[in-house]
Amino acid sequence: MLVECITYIAVLLIISASAFGAFYLCWDHSKALISATDDISAALQAGERWRADVRAATGTIRVEKTPSGEIVTIPANGKDIVYRLNAGELRRQAGSGGYSAVLLPRVRASEMTMDKRGDVQAWRWELEVAQRRKETHIPLLFTFEAAQKKP
Repeated sequence: MLVECITYIAVLLIISASAFGAFYLCWDHSKALISATDDISAALQAGERWRADVRAATGTIRVEKTPSGEIVTIPANGKDIVYRLNAGELRRQAGSGGYSAVLLPRVRASEMTMDKRGDVQAWRWELEVAQRRKETHIPLLFTFEAAQKKP
């Protein structure tokens, strides 16, 4: 009788340990999914903001490559909107007030290029968001396009 009780307790411990392991594995993957959806949402919001700024541009958009990153200046209604990539962080500054808001905190690569299509100046933004977890094998790549009105 005592041997049977010890056997049942051992089986119960093995089943409980495997159940807790499965629970924590699912919990970890759930947190990874939440962080990935947050990154995707932030990238889409930044892309829509950039597209609105390109459509509202009133002058020639300038792209400057620097050793620290890319600087894109979009003139709009007498003030410049500046997108600056520096140290893996994408910032947007409206006007010369000095305050720049962080649009995306983890950017691996960003490139904004003009794509001339006849009389239309189209702009393309290639964006790669850095992943939070090393186990993630699918890169977060985005391409945004916007057409600028004639400056």
